[in-house]
Amino acid sequence: MRRTAVALGTTVLAASLALTACGSDSGPDGSAGKPEVKVEDAFIPAPASGDMAAGFFIVHNGGGADTLTSVSSDIAGQVTLHSTKGGVMKEQDSFAVPANGELDFERGGNHLMFENLKQRPKEGDKVSVQLHFAESGTVTVAFPVKAATYNPTSHASH
Repeated sequence: MRRTAVALGTTVLAASLALTACGSDSGPDGSAGKPEVKVEDAFIPAPASGDMAAGFFIVHNGGGADTLTSVSSDIAGQVTLHSTKGGVMKEQDSFAVPANGELDFERGGNHLMFENLKQRPKEGDKVSVQLHFAESGTVTVAFPVKAATYNPTSHASH
């Protein structure tokens, strides 16, 4: 837990310093450069009932560190970020996106919660979701709605 807090604090500090530098690259190899985020494997399992749905995706980052600060979508009154550790779900304010790494939102782990749904997404729909990053700005992704039991194959193939 302490290591996570230190890593998060370091990420926040790095993000603040990057903002102060006006986004300029620090080195010719781009090691401390701007993040290059790409979102893949996004989906929402069709909710069986109620006014909530979950969302999953992977952020691939080919550049400097970034932070996913919030998520929004027209279909929900609110979209919240959650982690799951040891079977315990906890709401998070943000998630660090490591430099030259990835951030996974998958079943049994990190996930989005679409709360106060204005309409229930049905299998086959595409839901527009805005991912807000500290450095990369807003990335809009079309999340396909899959069967409630859908689970993508292993991420190891990426």
